[in-house]
Amino acid sequence: KGRTTVPIAAVGSYTLVRPLAKECAHPERNALAGTRRTTPPPPKTPSPSLGSAGTPNMMLRLLSASSRMLSCAAPRNPGQVVGSRGLVASASAAPVVHKISAAPMVYVSGEEMTRYTMQLVLDKWVHPHVDTSKWDFYDLRAKNRDDTEDQVLRDVIAAGNKLKAIFKEPTITPTAGQVKRLGLKKAWGSPNGAMRRGWNGITISRDTIHIDGVELGYKNPVFFERHAVGGEYSAGYKLTGRGKLTTTFVPEGCTDAEAIVVDQRDIVDAQNAVVTYHNPYDNVYHLARIFFGRCLAAGITPYVVTKKTVFKWQEPFWQIMKEVFDADYKAKFVEAKIMAPGAELTHFLSDAATMKLVVWTDGGFGMAAHNYDGDVLTDELAQVHMSPGFITSNLVGVDEHGVLIKEFEASHGTVTDMDDARLRGEETSLNPLGMVEGLMGAMNHAADIHGGADEVHPYTAKLRAVIHKLFREGRGTRDLCGAGGLTTEQFIDAVADELK
Repeated sequence: KGRTTVPIAAVGSYTLVRPLAKECAHPERNALAGTRRTTPPPPKTPSPSLGSAGTPNMMLRLLSASSRMLSCAAPRNPGQVVGSRGLVASASAAPVVHKISAAPMVYVSGEEMTRYTMQLVLDKWVHPHVDTSKWDFYDLRAKNRDDTEDQVLRDVIAAGNKLKAIFKEPTITPTAGQVKRLGLKKAWGSPNGAMRRGWNGITISRDTIHIDGVELGYKNPVFFERHAVGGEYSAGYKLTGRGKLTTTFVPEGCTDAEAIVVDQRDIVDAQNAVVTYHNPYDNVYHLARIFFGRCLAAGITPYVVTKKTVFKWQEPFWQIMKEVFDADYKAKFVEAKIMAPGAELTHFLSDAATMKLVVWTDGGFGMAAHNYDGDVLTDELAQVHMSPGFITSNLVGVDEHGVLIKEFEASHGTVTDMDDARLRGEETSLNPLGMVEGLMGAMNHAADIHGGADEVHPYTAKLRAVIHKLFREGRGTRDLCGAGGLTTEQFIDAVADELK
């Protein structure tokens, strides 16, 4: 298809469907035998919580984050079974004659409780109403990455580069214990990091989700831009003993004899971790335009966060952000009456930003930060806003032609503790809203670039409205509705009934 380079949109084409992996040991965690659908999850990994009611006290809410997700939920409906194509809906479900035709996009399935829940979402909220035959499904369980020597991850990145619209379920980066338990050949690296590099990631946008009539942590929207690349996440390291350490840089086109010494020091301890990383700053100009443009459109005040007083190398991040703001956005924020005449872009140290997130519960602001600070601060943002289930997480990258690539996911992990409880036959109550917002975002973006928005957008708007309605009525999951809230399966069924 023809492509046009545009600032905030993208175009793409079709891609092949990749084969999935072998069966896992657990009967509820079988992979697909074919190439088209994904499957429920295999074993464990630590993850944030999404269930049970939050406390009214803000600091207690922050301290009790790990207890929010695991609240309880009913057993799976008797009519649901696990077959060769994963978890399928009850055979008694009535067929739907007309289905919306979803635009091509990439669907990446993950592991554990979130995989189980998203299969229920697909079976009961999506497939009865939407034809997903143009979607490319990939199984990114750690076991499948191991079985394919990570070819499946390379295929996901290639497909994302073609289609420009991706939805990804939470996945695990295996620990040493998981490598042994899952029988993996090695501890595979972060799939998220590989995707961010593969799609030339610019920013990870994490925003608060709001429901009319429901009080969450922040009264008004809060936006966060996390630099998608660089820092500790791409670090190289060695564990060393005593000796001398010299870090050198050889400029492009130069010889080793022209190397520049970046740092030199004596290592005097018997045990050390020597770490090297860099922060790429070319794409911070793009990050700045995305961030300030979003804040301007939403009518909220932007702030930039670094630790540049101590980490001197972070100064360019602030300088670039200020340069773009002063040249292209300052007058617009004043004209829109978001900022007063003469006001300047404000910089916060990360220490101060930590406290602002706790006390500025009226919301109405945005922050942009480096990769690691953005990761930590958005975890705090999620807890202040009641639950990670009420936060979005969208990666924005760019292809070689300047066309944007957008990947949508939840801001939380696979929820291992809740999956363990489910497999023991206990009740669980997982809030799927963050994941479903990601799915709806990917569907809308795919329809915008490939066609079909006139059908897809009304469907996603209706789905969002139904979910919000149930939360307002006290029929949501227990992270918001307390002990009287619905279980995972009950909430899925309640939404499905409203969609009929």
